[in-house]
Amino acid sequence: MSLADDVSRLFRDPPPAHLFEISPQCLAYARPTAPEHIQYRELPAEAIAVSPLKDNVADPEALRDAIEGFAAGLPPSKKPRPAALILPDYAARLQVLDFDTFPSKIDEQNALVRFRMKKTIPFDVESAAVSFYQQPSTGKRIEVVAALMSLEIVARYEAPFRACGFQPGIVTTSALSALDLAPTSGLNVIVKLTGTTLTILVTDGAGLRLARCVELEAVSLTEMTALVHPTLVYIEDEMKRHPDQILLCGFGSEAMSTAALWRTELGVPVEILTSRYGVAGRANAGLLGYLQGVAA
Repeated sequence: MSLADDVSRLFRDPPPAHLFEISPQCLAYARPTAPEHIQYRELPAEAIAVSPLKDNVADPEALRDAIEGFAAGLPPSKKPRPAALILPDYAARLQVLDFDTFPSKIDEQNALVRFRMKKTIPFDVESAAVSFYQQPSTGKRIEVVAALMSLEIVARYEAPFRACGFQPGIVTTSALSALDLAPTSGLNVIVKLTGTTLTILVTDGAGLRLARCVELEAVSLTEMTALVHPTLVYIEDEMKRHPDQILLCGFGSEAMSTAALWRTELGVPVEILTSRYGVAGRANAGLLGYLQGVAA
């Protein structure tokens, strides 16, 4: 199964009965039938070492134990249980590509997307899971959201779930899923912190315009501000507009102080990213976005 799928298609299909989000801190689990009841199982430090280049599952037994902990509470099943896996952002590469023209045949589209991303990803594009979808046009250029992840990394994440009786039919990333928490109007900047990874998403209405994912040398407000500020400059230079707001995700107890500082320093309204089921955090933003999307 591909890394991520066209969101509109995903939400026409019946969602899997079991949803998991993996983060460096824990494994989160939810069911679409009870979206308000997300469960968590902590993972040992360094059990998940997020990287786009090598196996992320440093401690497969720890991950399997967490999965079995959730499976133990389910009725016995002779068949694999359909599941969706939401993986850490930094394990993949997410980009918004623009084209003058875009082929109509899926194999030609696939080849063109791989060619465009070949020089920007740190792994062999031919051995990558690739997924993409064309956004509604806002001008003459055609915009395509594309996500790539090493097939080996995907397989390593999936293996413990298969061993525990789950069938990962949908595999996506936290940032892609969390997009369903963004407002569907205005120019918004989502700043999402998970572990030592900072993801910045720029949305204009229902479309994704920019995606950045950076591994921080140190999780400090100074370093994060140094990444957010040029993003705002880029938006104003390229889009000729001022962002309507910044939405913080995963900042925990530092969210309010960060919001207050950035309102003053960056001159943009800053709020906390929320869902109908609660505040989006470091370990559940993808789950909350997925649940809100399938409920829409």
